[in-house]
Amino acid sequence: MNSKERVRIALTNKGVPDRIPIQFDLCKSLTEHFGKELGIVPEYAWSYYEDLTYRISANEIRTRLGSDVVVVGGTVADGFKPVIVQDNITLNEFGMKMKPTALYVEVVECPLKDAKSTADIEVYKMPDAYAKGRFAIAKKEIEKFGSNYFVIGDCELSIFELAWHLTGLETYMMALAMGDEWVEKLNDKVEEWTTGLAIQQAKLGVDAIWFGEDLGSQTSTLISPDMWRQRFRPRYERMFKKLRQSNPDIVIIMHSDGAVAPLLDDFIEMGVDAYNPVQPNVPGSDPKQLKDKYGNSIAFFGGIDQQQLLPGGDEKQIRDEIKCRCRILGDKGGYLLAPAHIIQADVKPETVKIMIKAAKEFGKY
Repeated sequence: MNSKERVRIALTNKGVPDRIPIQFDLCKSLTEHFGKELGIVPEYAWSYYEDLTYRISANEIRTRLGSDVVVVGGTVADGFKPVIVQDNITLNEFGMKMKPTALYVEVVECPLKDAKSTADIEVYKMPDAYAKGRFAIAKKEIEKFGSNYFVIGDCELSIFELAWHLTGLETYMMALAMGDEWVEKLNDKVEEWTTGLAIQQAKLGVDAIWFGEDLGSQTSTLISPDMWRQRFRPRYERMFKKLRQSNPDIVIIMHSDGAVAPLLDDFIEMGVDAYNPVQPNVPGSDPKQLKDKYGNSIAFFGGIDQQQLLPGGDEKQIRDEIKCRCRILGDKGGYLLAPAHIIQADVKPETVKIMIKAAKEFGKY
């Protein structure tokens, strides 16, 4: 059984693969470290939204280390260069002012921060999802890896999160709460953008589309489940319908960090095949409870703690946790093991190797 077959069986919950498959993403410093160790020059796919770059880069390095999954996605359009605004602050394709930090790239000024009307949204020009070069690297990676590895097309920051990155969180949340008309116009534009990205990747031949945005905090959902059902679920259902019209066999993955267990029934009803990242240490994420309640209806993708375990755990703690996740979430299939986020620079390279080794050791059926 090759990686492609192994992951498809796991994410579609159709039987038990030969072992639990694994996936992981690496930040720049870890990518550079393992590139030198393996003698591979890292290839970076510079995403239209900077933080997604490391989700869709260095597939050669990750597969050599043991990943069963290749992740591709949209990059900046041909000819686009970030505009330097001041010092290390640059302007991206969306008009967001971006500043790098130790772990991420932050939006420090939003292009629609002063939006107050539908007219303000109408005059704002979104980037072109179909711009030349947007999926040139993805096409090449699919041709290279697609026969043996499961290929996921990334469409994160799908609606809610991309929209508030354009306006600022406070502006967007207040407008949602007050029912301002311009919010729906903005959401329309973002939905059109994301649908375009997803359809193009489906036509290129990816095996799955990874939708998502962070809908939860450490304690609860960021907006009420009722508001999400009213304002966002119909948009996802439209995207899923169009996507499956393009490719009926496409696997749909839904990502959300945080305590989003109240939305899991909705994900299942909408036709989501796999839930990611199954963030540990938040309400509603007990692995046994999740598996017992939802294990026959949805696959789980993630589950390995990125906040405390990988940065600070010793080898025994890491091995014990992975063994536990494999035993519970991997029972009778339906599990793709992965860290709950891109592995960051506070995780040692040796820890990454311990994680991969333990995943293969304890993931045997």
